[in-house]
Amino acid sequence: MRFDVLTLFPGMFAGPLNESILKRAIQAGVINVVLHDIRAYATDRHRTTDDAPYGGGAGMVMKPEPLAACIRAVLSMAPETEESPKPPVILMTPDGEPFTQRIAAELATYPRLVLVCGRYEGVDERVREALIDREISIGDYVLTGGELAAMVIIDAVARLVPGVIDAESIADESFSDGLLEYPQYTRPAVWEGRAVPPVLVSGHHGEVAQWRRRERLRRTLERRPDLLARAALTETDRAYLRTLGWNDPTVGEGAEHSAATKS
Repeated sequence: MRFDVLTLFPGMFAGPLNESILKRAIQAGVINVVLHDIRAYATDRHRTTDDAPYGGGAGMVMKPEPLAACIRAVLSMAPETEESPKPPVILMTPDGEPFTQRIAAELATYPRLVLVCGRYEGVDERVREALIDREISIGDYVLTGGELAAMVIIDAVARLVPGVIDAESIADESFSDGLLEYPQYTRPAVWEGRAVPPVLVSGHHGEVAQWRRRERLRRTLERRPDLLARAALTETDRAYLRTLGWNDPTVGEGAEHSAATKS
C-alpha cells in the first residue's frame, strides 16, 4: 500500500517512519510512504506557499496554486486505470469527519492514499472544492498542522494492511467489533502483591475466552458505554451486561410489539 503525503514540513515524518513496525513494513515493501514538499511547487523565488486571508483576520492561508500543482503532480505519478483507480485525496482538517477504526479499516482497502497536510489557518477553500475528496479530523482539538494527523492515519491504516502485523493481534483489540480490549497480563504471575487472574493460568481455553469476552463488555460499559449501542452483542452478552447494571434498550421491545399486535 502506498501513502503519498503532501506537506510543508516533510522532516516531521522522519522519526515515526524510522522506528518499530512502520520501519519494518517499509523495509519489507509492504507499505510505501512517499513525502512531497509542497514548497517545491511554488513558482516565485521565495517559494511562497501562504498569504493573508481575504477579508482580514489573524494568520495566513495556504495559497491555492502550489498546493493544487502538488496534488495534480502526485496524482499524475500513477495515471488512473481500471486496475488502478484514482486514489482518494484526503485533507487533514479539524472540521473533517471524525477518524474511527471503521474508517481506518475502509482506507486500508485502497492500494493508495493521498494525504494533504493543512497548515496555518487552513487551505484556500477553492482547492477543497476542486481537488479534495474527503476531509478527516483526528479529534476535537486544533494542531499546528496536519502532519501529526496524517501520521496517526498512516499508523492506524498501515497496521491493518495484510503483512504488517499478525492478523491475530488485531482480532480482539479495542474497537475491532465495537468493544474495548480486555486487560492484558504477563510474567511474573504476582507483582507487588497483585496476582494475575487465576483463569488466565488455568489452561482452560474456553474459560479464558469467556473471561476475556466478559472483561471486554465490563470495560466498555465502565469506560465507553456509548459504544454498546453500535456493538455486535449476543443475547449472552446482553444478559451479562444487565447483571452489571446496564440499561438494555431492547428490554421491553418484545412485549411492546406483542401488545401492538394484539390491539
